[in-house]
Amino acid sequence: MADQARISNLDAIEAFRSALIVFISKTRQALDTAQDAVKKTRAWLQTEQPAFWASQIRARQKRLDQANAELMSARMSEFVETPAAQQMAVRKARAALEEAQAKMDRTKLWARDYDRTVDPLSRKLDSLRDFIDSDLVLAVAHLVELQKIIEAYNGAPAPAVSSETAN
Repeated sequence: MADQARISNLDAIEAFRSALIVFISKTRQALDTAQDAVKKTRAWLQTEQPAFWASQIRARQKRLDQANAELMSARMSEFVETPAAQQMAVRKARAALEEAQAKMDRTKLWARDYDRTVDPLSRKLDSLRDFIDSDLVLAVAHLVELQKIIEAYNGAPAPAVSSETAN
């Protein structure tokens, strides 16, 4: 049985440490991206989308009013026997308005429920960030210490073997 362990290849530990540092860096970037997406989506739901759908509702209401006026005018006209095209335009404008109102309602619903739905998942990202920033950074430090200890061990002279234990 050997009296001393012989560790000659520290490359595996160095490769693992390097890979761990790259993993930490990429994970931090991914977490930042995910948290930015959460914030942007919240702002989009709470400010941009309600304004967009409110303007769409106004524009579509205006188109419906215009289509109704054209239908009324066609019914009163002596030159148009069946105002089918105007009726179709009114139906189409009414459907477009109802679609915009439904999307506005869904936007309000999502804006109201967004934090309740997303916050538990966002907290898991925070837990992962804490793990990355504390445990994995500590693991990198331990790997450096392990490398130093093994290098010192390899550099130390082998203990002398006494004649009693050799036999």
